Amino acid sequence: MANTPIWPGSSSFFPGDTPFGFYDNDIDFQRDAEKVSVFCARRLGYPLADVELQDINFYTAFEEAVTTYGNEVFAYKASENYLSLEGSTTGSDLNYKLTQPNLGAEIRIAESYGVEAGVGGNVEYRTGSIDLVTNQQVYDLNSWASSSGIESGDLEIKKIFYEAPPAIVRYFDPYAGTGTSTQGLMDSFGFGQYSPGINFMMMPINFDLAKIQAIELNDQVRKSNYSFELVNNQLRIFPIPQRSGLKLYFKYILKSDRNKSTVGGSIGTGVVTDISTVPYVNPTYKYINSIGRQWVFEYTLALTKEMLGYIRGKYTTVPIPGADVTLNHSDLITASTAEKTALLERLRAYLDETSRSKLLEKKANEAEFLQKDLNKVPYTIFIG
Repeated sequence: MANTPIWPGSSSFFPGDTPFGFYDNDIDFQRDAEKVSVFCARRLGYPLADVELQDINFYTAFEEAVTTYGNEVFAYKASENYLSLEGSTTGSDLNYKLTQPNLGAEIRIAESYGVEAGVGGNVEYRTGSIDLVTNQQVYDLNSWASSSGIESGDLEIKKIFYEAPPAIVRYFDPYAGTGTSTQGLMDSFGFGQYSPGINFMMMPINFDLAKIQAIELNDQVRKSNYSFELVNNQLRIFPIPQRSGLKLYFKYILKSDRNKSTVGGSIGTGVVTDISTVPYVNPTYKYINSIGRQWVFEYTLALTKEMLGYIRGKYTTVPIPGADVTLNHSDLITASTAEKTALLERLRAYLDETSRSKLLEKKANEAEFLQKDLNKVPYTIFIG
């Protein structure tokens, strides 16, 4: 221990005294570096006890404490705003800038649901068709896909257009079989010589609706209902086609289009893709307020305790005349670990209390209690 350098009692900071030099040119950092060295040395027992540290040790701890503080604050901000930042550019850092919440990430997530529902998304819906064959009920759409150049297993059918003809196309058909006998009804009123268009204009709208419903009900009762069954792209249709020359259309997507996991951006393209690409940088020391600086000073002290503990740990005991002195290296390391943990937990608790959800919750509670108080205030008596 006799050759170990001892803290001389004062220091003078110069740019380049810290390992990384993140804050060396900051005037506030330079001034506080000298002050924090004295603070930590005195908290470690100087001048009543020797402190086996030099000024560069204190400066190193101070730089690490500031960087740790900035990392905790900006990591929290990145996590809080990540959904709004993902996909944005990384052209400039976000330090000390307000982040405007947006729905970009939510919309990207919703697009996948829109694809499945057929109401949007970024996957193209394609149209295909097959020729219906007389008396053929089953059609292999996998064979159609293969003949169309679609890879095996890549086809996914989304919609089949195999439906009954709409009732309106047979609205003026006297043989529609609905029981309404439109032509006979018009004849009984003396309007039989008029064209169907005149009939359409003279009858009330509720009659039109009743006639269409009657045609549809008649088809459901007397005819085979139009339907289909699709299993593994094997299409079975009902009723069985009775004539050729008809086409059946369908909508489909390619699974390879839907399963694409990237929507743009790659390493080096300047897009936020994960937490490591969010453009936060080391803090500017002069912008840290007194609350933050006090945390930095305390964390610096905890780091210096750790360094001093490791230094004293090189010597279990120190001989003195007539005895050996046991050094307190283990106590210093234990205290440092506990203090660093407590400081980080305290800082994270502060940050959590300023989260968007917590602030909105506090605001809602405040409004609720304020309303209760206002309800107790009597109304002014109006005298007209």
